[in-house]
Amino acid sequence: MIYLDNAATTKPCPEAVQAALEAMTDNFGNPSSLHRAGLNAQLAMDKARKSIADSLGAAPDNLIFTSGATESNNLALRGISAAYGKRRRRIVASAVEHASVDETLSDLENKGFEVVRVSPRGDGRFYAEDFLAACNDDTVLLTMMYVNNETGYILPVKEVFTAIKRCYKDIITHTDCVQAYMKLPVKINQLGADLISLSGHKIHGVKGVGALYIRKGVRVLPVVTGGKQETGIRSGTESVPLICAFGAAVEKLSPTVNERYERVTSLKTRLLELLFAIDGVDVNSPADGSPYVVNISAAGKRSEIMLNYLESREIYVSSGSACSKGQQSGVLGQFGIAGKRADSALRISMTSETTEAEIEEFASALREGIANVRG
Repeated sequence: MIYLDNAATTKPCPEAVQAALEAMTDNFGNPSSLHRAGLNAQLAMDKARKSIADSLGAAPDNLIFTSGATESNNLALRGISAAYGKRRRRIVASAVEHASVDETLSDLENKGFEVVRVSPRGDGRFYAEDFLAACNDDTVLLTMMYVNNETGYILPVKEVFTAIKRCYKDIITHTDCVQAYMKLPVKINQLGADLISLSGHKIHGVKGVGALYIRKGVRVLPVVTGGKQETGIRSGTESVPLICAFGAAVEKLSPTVNERYERVTSLKTRLLELLFAIDGVDVNSPADGSPYVVNISAAGKRSEIMLNYLESREIYVSSGSACSKGQQSGVLGQFGIAGKRADSALRISMTSETTEAEIEEFASALREGIANVRG
């Protein structure tokens, strides 16, 4: 099997699996219980929280565990709009956000908020001045992802947030860092973000756990109410096994972010060499995008047909965001990719464990597929 759909999910690393197993067998207590079994579970969870917080350059108290990035994004947008939205009713966002942000914004629009979506310019790039122009004294929140999950485009988060805070210090800034975390440096003192959303299963942890960093002094009202877990911002008994797996994955990956980036950059270079040699293949990702995600269009062959052909060769890629269930999200259109080119889009997403041989086998199968399948 050649797995090239790592932007959808990654294979859990052995350290994450072992940490989850230990939490289920040794530290299975409820971390809110006051006895020794509960304390052991709490200590295991505290260790994971510190590992993740340290990787961001944050204090552990500023990290809230959730069920995943979708909940983190919802908590950020809904929690901020509830806390600060009585007087300020505008939200500014990029036009290429993940569905968990975009759908939440649409719901907030229905509740009376004004949402301004900033599109890339004709050159396919975002500019800080466009976000600044979209903000005003009525703006409560600015949200933009760090790395686009469909194309690998790296948005100018630091530049935008710096410009916004310089002119509108009260605007809350949020970034979805799911496709950037543990791949690019993600540090709170560099990004200038008030809130950061993370996911465990995108970094060789397990599914069902995420986190939201909340800068000290920023008020987020809870979306899920109940007990006082996670300082009352996210009630419900924490999933200690998933959290421990998340922490173990971060401990493994944190020291090698730059090294792995260089490794995947080399893989991307080789992949592009092979793709440019195939007639009819267009590359939709920017040259300076994240090397972990490469979006292409395959000679007008419909994505689902090419996906089936590649699957028959036990090669797994995707046609876009896994959350879209095969439906076009509109993100490619924002980058000027439409019509048959969008209909034939494929997303190849790698990790540092991807091999050059796997890349070469994919390119060979793609060439054969273009020649043999009817689109």
